[in-house]
Amino acid sequence: MTGSDGLFFLSTFTTVFVITDPPGNLPVFISLTSKMTPHERKRAAFQATMTSLGVMAAFGLFGHYILRVLGISVESMQISGGLLLAIVALQLLSGHEEDPGAPGSANVAMVPLGIPLMAGPGAIVAVMIAAREALGKGVVGILCVIAAVLLVHLIEWVTMRFANPLHRVLGEGGTIFLTKISGMLLAAIAIQLVINGITTLVRSL
Repeated sequence: MTGSDGLFFLSTFTTVFVITDPPGNLPVFISLTSKMTPHERKRAAFQATMTSLGVMAAFGLFGHYILRVLGISVESMQISGGLLLAIVALQLLSGHEEDPGAPGSANVAMVPLGIPLMAGPGAIVAVMIAAREALGKGVVGILCVIAAVLLVHLIEWVTMRFANPLHRVLGEGGTIFLTKISGMLLAAIAIQLVINGITTLVRSL
């Protein structure tokens, strides 16, 4: 693995991590699983993680074939993805995130925890773009994306698995602080995606 591969892994991991925002998901997870037993809460954490991982893997593998069928370029996806991430970043910074839903008779581990809280549109776009870039880097690039996505989901699972003690340690202020930092990082990533997409588009003219 070269230095550029390491940077690619770090970039992919950071992008997906700040979009999924594990610390910011803590209050939501605790709220949606408040009436569950400890065993049910552990199972919900695992199911939500596997649901998100499965969705991201599917779009990472087949997302570009879907784009090809629809006649959408990767550059257009980068620009639209950047704009989408910018909206998510503004929501994180303003504290007006969309309500993922309320618990009901449905399996909250899959919806809304797995989708769209963890594997939302922003995360899916980020994984698709990273997978596209990985193709140009060969096997090592592909392994970097796989490792980055797996690591994010491992952190997500640990965060939900130990949600109550983590929330007590961070407190309301700590959770809000981490969410704001995630929003700032995500805004920078979003702008860079738009710049990259426009630059590539202009060069191809």
